[in-house]
Amino acid sequence: MFGTLKKGDLHLRAVDRVTGQTRVRFALAPEDAVLVTELACGLPGCPPLETVVAFWTADGTRHRFKLFKPVAEVVEADLPPAWLRPALKAPEGYDEDCC
Repeated sequence: MFGTLKKGDLHLRAVDRVTGQTRVRFALAPEDAVLVTELACGLPGCPPLETVVAFWTADGTRHRFKLFKPVAEVVEADLPPAWLRPALKAPEGYDEDCC
């Protein structure tokens, strides 16, 4: 389920920044979709807020990763290295609550 919608210029700029960094890091084409969202987690051991990034390439392949901090705190160095892209693919038939 989607978390509550955060409104605010700083949050939207952070989402745009992480989206752009993801596009550059993984050499995504303009038509590839990128989703950056911040989710709350109430489970023990979870950070209060985490950032989930998912992207779909033109062939329909879904990739995803989580960053265990709010989107406003994410820096470029937090993103996985480009060479890890194949490992970020969601396996066939994989279904998760988000992304």
